[in-house]
Amino acid sequence: MTPLDWAVVATYLLASLALGLWVARRGARSMAEFFVAGRAIPWWLAATSMAATTFNVDTPLYVAGRVARAGVAGNWEWWCFAFAHVLLAVLLAKLWRRANVVTDMELTELRYGGTPAAVLRATRAFLFAVPLNCISIGYGMLAMRKVMDGLGLLQGFEQLPGDDRLWALMPIVLITLCYTAVAGLWGVVVTDLLQYILALVGAFIVMGYALHEIGGLHAMTTALRDAGQGNRLQLVPHGDDAMVPLTTMFGYLGIQWWAFRNSDGGGMFVQRLGSCADEKQAAKATHAFNILNYLVRTWPWVIVGLAALIILPGLPDPELAYPLLMKRFLPPGLLGLVFASLLAAFMSTVSTQINWGASYLVNDLYARFGGERDDRKLLRAARWGSVGLTLLAAAVSFMMDDVGQVFRFLILIGNGPGLVLLLRWFWWRVNAAAELAAMASAVVIALLSYLPAFAGLDFGVRLAATAFGTMAVWVPVMLLTPPERPEVLEGFYRRVRPGGWWGPQEQATGLAPLDNLRADIMRWLLWSVALLGAMLGLGAWLLA
Repeated sequence: MTPLDWAVVATYLLASLALGLWVARRGARSMAEFFVAGRAIPWWLAATSMAATTFNVDTPLYVAGRVARAGVAGNWEWWCFAFAHVLLAVLLAKLWRRANVVTDMELTELRYGGTPAAVLRATRAFLFAVPLNCISIGYGMLAMRKVMDGLGLLQGFEQLPGDDRLWALMPIVLITLCYTAVAGLWGVVVTDLLQYILALVGAFIVMGYALHEIGGLHAMTTALRDAGQGNRLQLVPHGDDAMVPLTTMFGYLGIQWWAFRNSDGGGMFVQRLGSCADEKQAAKATHAFNILNYLVRTWPWVIVGLAALIILPGLPDPELAYPLLMKRFLPPGLLGLVFASLLAAFMSTVSTQINWGASYLVNDLYARFGGERDDRKLLRAARWGSVGLTLLAAAVSFMMDDVGQVFRFLILIGNGPGLVLLLRWFWWRVNAAAELAAMASAVVIALLSYLPAFAGLDFGVRLAATAFGTMAVWVPVMLLTPPERPEVLEGFYRRVRPGGWWGPQEQATGLAPLDNLRADIMRWLLWSVALLGAMLGLGAWLLA
């Protein structure tokens, strides 16, 4: 990193800070402005913010690691979520927007009633805001430390007291925290636009230099096949040399996307959907996100991962391939720009997670159970909550070593409740007891799968055990406990009017559903085929 590189990085950081603070006045008016931007964000800005949120600094590292360990087909570990994201675009986005909630946890007491609903809301809000959110933020910090270490940027910090890695990250985290805590969601989504564009440009630059070194795409695929690594190019695993076991592939395609806790969109996406003006804008935002996430940004990372197998063979930690290729090929100025692109990816995700976690602490815990209604006090609590979550996440990040392992842990620990979260929209019989049972049993089963006795289990088997083991708990609990009170179910139905099995509520209210569930399912199937077909078709053309 030359002075020119550092000047580029400094310019980017100052621009992000200035842009975030520029919109601070909008986020400082009320809690609704702070957490859902006054429901005035246009669909295209919500879409890029969603894409920037899922494009963290860990992503190119994680993809390079998956390609090295399981080939291109190993990316089905995250590609499979396309089924859930298309379902969100086609069906769930409009339901979330009609619900008109600040957070997804707020829906709990619209859909369920009484003490069980309050307990469920409080428990889930705390678990998602603090332990799970801090692990997720810390996971991004781990990836950022790996990038800085790979570029040799941690040298000199060892003279400071404490952990030198924490000091190296602190300026970046403080800038992110500053505009997030001051400007709220408006600051997050506006800076996300800049950060997504920069992060994507950086990915294409690294891919271009790596391919130039090898001699192009055809030379890369030929070299891999000549080296006996042609199985790494498989888009869908097949044959005796497939690098992804059949059980794992079944777990990805047949279980993970609907069993995971974000099957209905997840809190960060729900926050973006709630910030759109209406349900049409929310649906457009999700469709655009799917294109940005699966078609636009997938292949630069995959190609860099494949190129690294040739340029850096036998790398002990394949997750370091991306920063090592940056360091090896990029000239002064451009290295700073691509490093800034990784900072952008890191900051966009962290800012979202900070604001999202604070929304649970304030809206679902402090305001709901503390009875606070003064917007000034709630905004003050939101800012202090943002600070506390950031500091705790920084501490957690130093307990992690492997990006891919942490990603799979987060998937497994959240696997199981997804089906309940989906069904509660479409079937009146689902109750709070079922969701509580699903949440608790999923965590217990996932943690048990990490015991030494089960250490040799394939990841697909673990997914099946958590998904179906959880189902074996929550289904009997639901059937053995009474349904929600009629007035609660009718109130929810009046507000959302979903399709599905709401016969008693439809009859009681005299209101027909606004959606045709059967038609929406057909649209989901067609859009899923179109999106994944386009993604795989592009991959087949690139890797031919």
